[in-house]
Amino acid sequence: MTANLSTYFSKSGYRTLVIDGDLYLPKLAFHFGIYNPVYNLHTLLKNPDMRVLNAVYHDINTGVDVLPGSSRLCDVIDLDSKRLRDIVREISTRYQLTIIDSPVGIPFDTISTFRLAQYQIIVLEIERSPIRSVHKMIENEVIKLKALGEAYGLRVGVIINKVRESSRNIDDVVDFLEYSVDVPVVGIIPYDPKVPEATNVGRPVLEYAPHAPASKAIREAGDVLNGWIFGKETKKDGVLHRLYEAIVSFLHFGRVPAGKKL
Repeated sequence: MTANLSTYFSKSGYRTLVIDGDLYLPKLAFHFGIYNPVYNLHTLLKNPDMRVLNAVYHDINTGVDVLPGSSRLCDVIDLDSKRLRDIVREISTRYQLTIIDSPVGIPFDTISTFRLAQYQIIVLEIERSPIRSVHKMIENEVIKLKALGEAYGLRVGVIINKVRESSRNIDDVVDFLEYSVDVPVVGIIPYDPKVPEATNVGRPVLEYAPHAPASKAIREAGDVLNGWIFGKETKKDGVLHRLYEAIVSFLHFGRVPAGKKL
């Protein structure tokens, strides 16, 4: 999702950087075909004298700049994760948008950067739980992450990813998130076999298969976020514009559904 949203914003004309903040199991770079970067976030963390730009790689296909991590075991030992905030502060001034990819679960690796951030997007994969117990999973994951983000003053949203379930089940999940958890759903991305296919060749699906169902849904979520973050208006017709208006209304005036009732 990080790779694809950064691709969306880059192709929308924004100078965009992505940082792999999963310090112990980094894999964001794989989605851009970067497998063994000589210089990376881990070399920056261990060498304060190194120029940050030396570890940034430009992806020619998407236009995204990537600050990858190292997958070597020796590089993840004895890290000073607190220095990550200094690195982010230094490099992000060069970009209109910086996206930090956090590890699954409570983002202990990237929590030092939360004071620099403005937004938190929680990616929820409901396929990891039986649909009958998805509310428990949401309570266990989304509520904790939302509370953490709000403690740092972040505006929080959810993207539901890899959806296979029926629209009725998804509508119930969206309603639960927006009414009970009080967090807006900014995108619903269907399961799409083109996504692992794109991953296997080291490219975001938005660039690899732009007409795939997942790509279309990611663009719609990107349009909503574009309006949310940069104030860019979406088209004045269709479901997408109504979704954007629902998000804006939700953020400013209270809970408004962004699912079936649109």
